[in-house]
Amino acid sequence: MDKPSGFRGRGSENNPKNRFEKVERVPEPEADETSSPVTQFLPDASKSIIAYNDSPDVGFDASINPYRGCEHGCIYCYARPTHEYLGFSAGLDFESRIMVKRDAPQLLRKELSGPRWKPQVLASSGVTDCYQPIEKKLQLTRQCLEVLVEFRNPVIIITKNHLVTRDIDLLAELAHYNCAAVFVSVTTLDEKLSGLMEPRASRPARRLAAIASLARAGVPVGYLQAPMIPGLTDSEAPAIAEAAAKAGARYAGYVPLRLPHAVKDLFEEWLERNYPERKQKILNRIRAIRGGGLNDPNFHSRMRGEGVYAEQMAELFRVARKKAGFEERSPDLTTEHFRRPREQLKLFG
Repeated sequence: MDKPSGFRGRGSENNPKNRFEKVERVPEPEADETSSPVTQFLPDASKSIIAYNDSPDVGFDASINPYRGCEHGCIYCYARPTHEYLGFSAGLDFESRIMVKRDAPQLLRKELSGPRWKPQVLASSGVTDCYQPIEKKLQLTRQCLEVLVEFRNPVIIITKNHLVTRDIDLLAELAHYNCAAVFVSVTTLDEKLSGLMEPRASRPARRLAAIASLARAGVPVGYLQAPMIPGLTDSEAPAIAEAAAKAGARYAGYVPLRLPHAVKDLFEEWLERNYPERKQKILNRIRAIRGGGLNDPNFHSRMRGEGVYAEQMAELFRVARKKAGFEERSPDLTTEHFRRPREQLKLFG
């Protein structure tokens, strides 16, 4: 029997061992492992919605997201290992067992209202995508945006889903106060590759359409070639930059592929299933920018890579960005319009 080419609509095809668990789940031979698992949406009992980080190479200090795990199923996603903290696997579990913070809007309003909150830019989708498919039904991200509009707190959204255009009304209102920007992740222009690599995310044409819609509405919008995959998608940098600029993007950025923990094996298995003839070339290119390994966890270098090939990637992107006419790297949002609605009401008391 031939080896299956992967589950339809899933990036990974198994659940590798959780690095924190002593016991590994091994499916029984007679079990049905040929059909894609149905996505489960599980309650997340978190008592807060704002997460903080102290990473010196991340462009934000605070972030929000109503979801943990991501049904987009991007095989390369660096966030996959975060599911292991929940007792799940970084493989199929990450994309089929989604933790949902149904009270995210209420938690956000409470935290922004508190005296401990110091107005600052919030990132949404700093880890997993806040516009993954279930958002169309639950609208938790939209409700969080409604809270941000009330407070006029600035937000940067990163997504690869056209669904972000549903909330153009709220984003445009925030943008009026210089409090909103969106980055759309455009990893490739190849529809087939995108379907294999990012099975439940919007296809490239839809992402470019999202950029165009946001730009027409006056919402500052950029694109990210993130990740840029050595030997697979890096050569697309000029074409992606040109397409994004034509759509109306004002900002541009890239991040070389990162493969932390279990993602290394998942990505290797994906290459073997889909691009066996290119597998070794791609892995060798990754090793060339990651000090001989498939991942570099060190601050700064993890976001840019090191070595001659990493420098070539950076130069390719720089030239592509310049040729496409990008001058700004990131938006400069402000907190000067921040307000606490209850305090505003007191003025009329």
